[in-house]
Amino acid sequence: MISHISIRNFAIIEELELNLHPGLNIITGETGAGKSIIIEAVSMALGSRADTDYIRTGADKATIGIVVETDDPTILAQLEDLGVPADSPVILNREISSASRSLCRINGQIVPLSSLNNFCRKVVDIHGQYDHQSLLDVEKHIDILDLYGRKEISPLLLKVQDLYHRLSASRAALAALKKRLADSERQKDLMRYELSEIEGAAIKDDEDEQLQEDIKLMQHSEAIYESLALACEKAYESDNSSMSGLSSALAQLQAAARYSKDITQAAESFADAYYALDDLGRTLRDLRDSINFSQQDLDDKSERLDSIERLKRKYGGSIDSIRAHARELEKLLGEVENADAEAQQLKEEISVYSAAYEEFAGELGSLRRQAAEQLSKAINEELAELNFKDAEFSVLLGSCPPGEKGSDYVEFLIRTNKGESSKPLAKIASGGELSRIMLALKRITAGLDGIPTMIFDEIDAGISGATAGVVGQKLKSIAKQHQIICITHLPQIAAMGDHHYKIAKVSDEISTHTTFVPLTSKERIEELAALLSGTTVTDAARKQAEELLKRSS
Repeated sequence: MISHISIRNFAIIEELELNLHPGLNIITGETGAGKSIIIEAVSMALGSRADTDYIRTGADKATIGIVVETDDPTILAQLEDLGVPADSPVILNREISSASRSLCRINGQIVPLSSLNNFCRKVVDIHGQYDHQSLLDVEKHIDILDLYGRKEISPLLLKVQDLYHRLSASRAALAALKKRLADSERQKDLMRYELSEIEGAAIKDDEDEQLQEDIKLMQHSEAIYESLALACEKAYESDNSSMSGLSSALAQLQAAARYSKDITQAAESFADAYYALDDLGRTLRDLRDSINFSQQDLDDKSERLDSIERLKRKYGGSIDSIRAHARELEKLLGEVENADAEAQQLKEEISVYSAAYEEFAGELGSLRRQAAEQLSKAINEELAELNFKDAEFSVLLGSCPPGEKGSDYVEFLIRTNKGESSKPLAKIASGGELSRIMLALKRITAGLDGIPTMIFDEIDAGISGATAGVVGQKLKSIAKQHQIICITHLPQIAAMGDHHYKIAKVSDEISTHTTFVPLTSKERIEELAALLSGTTVTDAARKQAEELLKRSS
C-alpha cells in the first residue's frame, strides 16, 4: 500500500506531504483545489510520460516521491530482477526538470521509465483518465477472465503453457535442423572432398618441421660434407692431426705421473678429455659418411612440404587446425547421414505435443466460456446496482493463433444504452463510466489480482442519490482487501471513508499553493455538510452529515 506521497513544485502544488492508510481513503475539495493534479502527479511517479508543463512556475524541476509498504515476495522479487535493492518500504521517485530530463528511481537507484512503469503496474492501479487503466488493455482481459475462473482454469492453463513451450522448442529445433541440413546438403560433396584430401595426406605429428630441417640439410649437404671432412682430417686423420699431438702429450703425462700425485690427477683428467674427443671423432666420421645428397630425395621432400603447407593455408594454418577441420567435417557429415532419424523424432514430438496442446487448449476454451458467462452475469448485476440500468457487459471469445495462453481471444464489451451494439471498453468516452465498470469488476474479483492499491478518480461522474450510496458501499467492501484512494465530490461516497482528507487551494498576493489536511470527526461533519448544502452550511446539512456517517460506520 501507499503510505506516503511527497510532491514538490508540481503545477499549483508547491510542497505537499500526504500520509495515507489502509482501507478507504477519501479525498474531497473544491473544484480547482488540485485533487486531480495529485492523481496526475502520482501517475507520473508511477511511470506515465513526463510533461514539463506541470513544473511549477519559477521552479527548475518537479519531484514526486511515493513510499510503498509491501511484504509481497512477488513484488520484492521483481525488484531483484531489476537489480534494485529489494528493501521495504519501496521508495519510488520521479524528477521532471525544465531541461526536459526525467529521472526515475526505485530505492535510490536510477531505472529506465519502462522498468518503473512495469514495476508499478503490480503495485497501483489508477482508474480514471490516466495511463494505468488495465481495464482498457485488451491483452489483459484474458488474464482478468482467467483470474476470475482461476480455480478451474489455472491447472489447465499451466498444462497449456508447458505444452506450448515444449511444442515451440521442438519446432524451433526442427527448423534449425532443416536449415543446418540444407546448408550441409549443399556442401556435402565439398565436405567429402576435403575430408578425403586431409585423410589422404596422412600427415604425421610435426612432419612439417622435420621436413623443413631435412630440406635445409640436403640443400647445404656439399658444404656440410666439406666442413665435416676437413674437421676429421685436422683433428684425427692427418699425420699432424690434433689427436696425434694429444696422444703424445698423454703418453708424456702418464710417464711423469709415477713421480707425483698431482701429475697423476692431471694425467687422468687429460685422459678423460682425450677419450671423449676420440669418441667425438667417431661421431663426426659417421656424420660425414652419412652425407649422401640425392636431388630426387630433395625434390620429394620439397613436394611433400609444399602439399602440407597448402593444406595448412587452406584449413587454418597448422597441422592441429587441419585435424580439427577434419573432425568437424566428420561431425557434419555424420549429422547429415543421421538427419532423417533426428528429424523424424522431432516430427513425432511435435505431433504428440500438438495433439495434446489442441486437446487441453480446447478444454481451456470451454472453461473460459463458462467463466465468461458467470463473469458477465455477476458484473451486470453490479452495474444494475450502480445505476447502469440499460447497460450490458459481455465477454467476447474468439479464436487466435495458438500461444502460451491457449488459442482464445478475449475482449470485454459493453452496451451502455438500449438499441446500441456492444462495443469494446476502450471506446467508452466517459472516464466515470469506465471507473464504475472497473469498480464492479473489482468488487467481484477483489483479492484475486494481487494489486494492493487502487485509485479512483471521477468514479462519481453522472451519479447521485441512492446510486452514490451503492458506489460508496462497494468501495468500502473492496477496501477490506485493497487500499483505496478515492477522489469524490459526493457526500454519500465520502461518508464511507475510513480516512478523510481535504484539499484546499490557498492564495496570497504572490502565489497559489495547495494544502492537504486529514480531517477530524468534527471537521469531517463540516466537510460533508458543505458537500450536501454548498457554500452555506446549514444545521440541517450538519445533521444529515452526521446521519450519513452513522449509517456508514
